[in-house]
Amino acid sequence: MPYRVLLVEDEIGLRVGLEDSLRIAGYEVETADDGEDAFRRASAGGFDAILLDLILPLKDGVTVCQELRSNGIDTPVLMLTAKSQLEDRLRGFAVGADDYLIKPVEVMEMLARIRAVLHRSSSSGGDGSGPVYEFGDLRVDSRHAVVWRANARLLLSEQEYKLLQYLVTHPNETLTRKHLLKELWDSHPGGLSRTVDVHVNWIRRKIEDDPKNPRWIRTVYGKGYKFVPD
Repeated sequence: MPYRVLLVEDEIGLRVGLEDSLRIAGYEVETADDGEDAFRRASAGGFDAILLDLILPLKDGVTVCQELRSNGIDTPVLMLTAKSQLEDRLRGFAVGADDYLIKPVEVMEMLARIRAVLHRSSSSGGDGSGPVYEFGDLRVDSRHAVVWRANARLLLSEQEYKLLQYLVTHPNETLTRKHLLKELWDSHPGGLSRTVDVHVNWIRRKIEDDPKNPRWIRTVYGKGYKFVPD
């Protein structure tokens, strides 16, 4: 069965071009041209990936992504952004976006990035056979790809989960931003090291008692991060 993609873009020429390219590549595609329609369609489920423009009528892409994550929708999201919008891309990552594409979109890069998020999503989906890691009141269940703190299930984006799992499975090991970008973001062109920082900060807010003085994910200044299991 082909993968299903929701393409959200209000510029009709770009939307039609990307839709044609996705269909030629074998994807099933639905489209939306405003944020409210995008949220409604994505909330209904059934999509394997969402291409989401940042600037949309009625509701912007960051808000759509944030509301989807708040409602437990963890479908991988790729944000479509203008080249100059670095801060907006970081805002997208902060609310749970998994990757981004810079306009004008290169078709081959788009297809490669969709394949990458689909691969990451399927490999982190949990198959009932992985280990469960427990640290104090924190439990990372790789069997089902979920994270618990005390008795509450944490809502992590797919990329946040991947990063936390990678840190947990490399305890007490200093992992540089460059290494993490290569392993988890496919060494994104231009290497946004702040991407790693943003994701770490958001994970800390969810798993740490005091995110400013973290117990689990420690900063190794000038290098990167390490997970300290105590």
